[in-house]
Amino acid sequence: MVRLIYNKFWGILFSITLAISVNAQDVQLSLYSYPLNSNINSIEEAVQKNDFALVHLHNLLNLGLSDKPVWAKIILPNSESLNNKVIQVANPNLDEVTIYYRQNGVWITQTLKETDVVKNRPFPDQNLVFLLNDSIEEATIYFRITAGEQLLIPFEVADVAVIREKNANRDSIIYIYFGVMLVMFFYNFFIYLNTKDRNYLYYVLYILFVTLTQLTFHGFINKYLSPDFNYIKTHSVFLFGALSGIATLLFMQEFISTKKYLGRLNYIITFFVVIDIVAIILAAFDSYQLSYTFVNINAGLGSIIVLLIAIYVAIRGNRSAYFFLLSWTVFLSSVIIFVLKDYGAIEYNLLSKYALVYGSALEVTLLSIALADRINILKKDKLKAQSKALEIANENSRIIKEQNVLLEQKVIERTKSLTETNNNLSVALDTLKQAQSQLVEAEKMASLGQLTAGIAHEINNPINFVTSNVKPLHRDIAELYKLQEKTEEYIQNSGITLEPIIQYKSEIDYEYLKTELNYLLKGIHEGSVRTAEIVKGLRIFSRVDEIDIKHADINEGLESTIIIINNQLGNKIAVEKHYGDLPLVECYPGKLNQVFLNLISNGIYAVKEKFKDEVGGKIFIKTEVEDKNIKITIADNGTGMSESTKSKLFEPFFTTKPVGDGTGLGLSIVYNTIKKHNGSIDVNSELGFGTTFILTIPQQQPHG
Repeated sequence: MVRLIYNKFWGILFSITLAISVNAQDVQLSLYSYPLNSNINSIEEAVQKNDFALVHLHNLLNLGLSDKPVWAKIILPNSESLNNKVIQVANPNLDEVTIYYRQNGVWITQTLKETDVVKNRPFPDQNLVFLLNDSIEEATIYFRITAGEQLLIPFEVADVAVIREKNANRDSIIYIYFGVMLVMFFYNFFIYLNTKDRNYLYYVLYILFVTLTQLTFHGFINKYLSPDFNYIKTHSVFLFGALSGIATLLFMQEFISTKKYLGRLNYIITFFVVIDIVAIILAAFDSYQLSYTFVNINAGLGSIIVLLIAIYVAIRGNRSAYFFLLSWTVFLSSVIIFVLKDYGAIEYNLLSKYALVYGSALEVTLLSIALADRINILKKDKLKAQSKALEIANENSRIIKEQNVLLEQKVIERTKSLTETNNNLSVALDTLKQAQSQLVEAEKMASLGQLTAGIAHEINNPINFVTSNVKPLHRDIAELYKLQEKTEEYIQNSGITLEPIIQYKSEIDYEYLKTELNYLLKGIHEGSVRTAEIVKGLRIFSRVDEIDIKHADINEGLESTIIIINNQLGNKIAVEKHYGDLPLVECYPGKLNQVFLNLISNGIYAVKEKFKDEVGGKIFIKTEVEDKNIKITIADNGTGMSESTKSKLFEPFFTTKPVGDGTGLGLSIVYNTIKKHNGSIDVNSELGFGTTFILTIPQQQPHG
């Protein structure tokens, strides 16, 4: 008995709450059942073994969980006068119930399922109701019951009119209960919309799921949902029960501030929430027995933990916890009354029969009052805070007035000091501007020095000497080859043996020497030509003697710059060039070449910072004509720049390079040079993806 009460108590949220009371018009039954998991497969086997060893009182079959069908039987006082009587199995959430009885010497069966449409049943009610007739030959009726929940099943045999009246009274109570809960739901929901207080959000969710749970227990979900929602029908006990548990825990966390009072122990509540979620997932995969076990354990332990936490927080002085404790105690009391009623400890009446309905409705009402009281507490706290803030503001105002007098005097003194400092800064600024001009010129000279450092004294003349002598040397060596061939031919014609010559040629690998000489001459020629191109590029790039504006080839200037800076590219950085067909541009060629050098050098630096010694870096150069302007695009896929860096890009002395790697004047020179050409600079950059400089200069400079 103790074990049955324990199971009933912890599983009550998922047990059947509807049991019809016995009165003078009911037929008193003798109720027996097989032990759980007896593995009986047919009515013939059940009757033959006749192992109905468990006796149940009060017309109530009370068992635990079973993953196999349960067999039971009821014995009527007699089989006479059963006309217009029915057997009601007052548990609307059973998966399937089949009854067996003898009629005209054969077994007659009737089967009802939870998913059957209520209005299409022989007796249209959410409970499973079977019609009887006078032709039943025996007073014993057998039942085969399948369920994924706890087997708590009231049986009754009564007239059709009696059952209809009882069920109508039951429906009236549930409708009233639903109306009360609906009012509470919308009342608290509208308060949530106005206050945005999460307490009310969790509370309306709690009301919703508790209501749906009770409607499920009493079969109203099954009654009013269409067959299209059979999945919800079969899973509603697990789904709504677990969700109501989750909503209860979340509401308690917020309402009585468990995070504040429990600290890390608040994770205990989170643990129980996770268990409910696991139960829902198990039910979704049709693991009903395991899901129900999880829910039972969680409901039992959770109820105790919730009660203990509420007591602890109330002792710590939280007023809201007292209301929560009162409402939770009321609900648990209704659970206890319901359990005691099932075991005959208290009278079976409307109060005990619908204890859970009354208890949950009263709990919701008390919690609504508690929430209203909490708003009053918050208002009082807010008024106290406002009063305190006003006192602080008045005190601050007094202090500010006193300090203003002192500050005014200090402001006068400070203004005088700042005026003197400003004068000194003006002098320093003039000095700084002069230094800037000197540094700009020094930067230009440093660039020119970098360009000409690789040119040795009078390198052009020796290179020209080498270049001009390679071809005659190649021709002369070819003549020597012919002379050698003629000599061998003459000796052979004279009858003199060539064996010593042939042997010597073999020793020195004569044919390989000829090939090697040709490769050496070719390499000397290509090297001299390449060196001549570099010298030409240096001469075009530097244009040191060109201080006046003149017409120049922009593509040629870019190409010479790439030649000069080629040693910085190495084999890791690729240069993509897209030169347009440009006219000659009126400009300062030397200054533009310095602009190109600065931008390409910065691009190479950014690429190396991003890719280090890896391949993948690119420099992109493009020229094109746009209206009467020349557009030059120099881009890289390096580190890119942030918005704050872009805003300071052309300021003198600003640099992102380490000390010693840059002066911060390169882009300042670029900016001033392009402005000197009446052009513009656009910069597009994204941190981590690279930078693009777009230079636009007119083909002809304005004159006059």
